[in-house]
Amino acid sequence: MATSTAEMIRTAVERLQREVPALAQLKLVFGLELRGRGDVQLYRVEVPGPKISKGFSDDERVRVSVPRSHFNELVADGGVKHWHEAYDHGHVKVEGDPNIQKLVGQVIARTEARGQLRRAR
Repeated sequence: MATSTAEMIRTAVERLQREVPALAQLKLVFGLELRGRGDVQLYRVEVPGPKISKGFSDDERVRVSVPRSHFNELVADGGVKHWHEAYDHGHVKVEGDPNIQKLVGQVIARTEARGQLRRAR
């Protein structure tokens, strides 16, 4: 299991890229905000890669905000389905460029639809 936060972020990004191959081709810089008890950690994540650095950046197109406890659970055993459910329930919040949000949402929806078609056969 990943020990540092940067390793955990790398694990989560790589797992999502494996499940949704189209995301692996996406060139994007996004911010990740992990909120804990009175503490907020900010990370800059650049994909493909991922290249992870601590702190805020001006070139982020989207900011993803997640409570630290939920992030830890999602990294441990969360796939695209779990991230989607967390987003639907308001645990994962995304703000920034609406076009990027829409693009990522469409890519994930298509992948989930393909998965359902395979199971139906």
